[in-house]
Amino acid sequence: MKEVDKKETFSVLTKTNYILIIVGLVFIVLGFLAMAGGRTSDPNIFPADELFSFRRLTLSTILILLGYAIEIVAILYKPKQKNN
Repeated sequence: MKEVDKKETFSVLTKTNYILIIVGLVFIVLGFLAMAGGRTSDPNIFPADELFSFRRLTLSTILILLGYAIEIVAILYKPKQKNN
């Protein structure tokens, strides 16, 4: 009979993949939090400088897209096999 030294498991994703997925989710959540904002005290005033700020339009979009890119890399990442 053959002795199996290593326990063979059927796992598609490794620990590194899961860490990358969590990092991607953090970027996405940070992007949506940067996009969200407070409310104005007077509903008759339109605060254009707050609504169209760098944080809400540019930074949040970059964070969200970067998070989605990290998610794609996390799913497709395959670690190198050790040659024993």
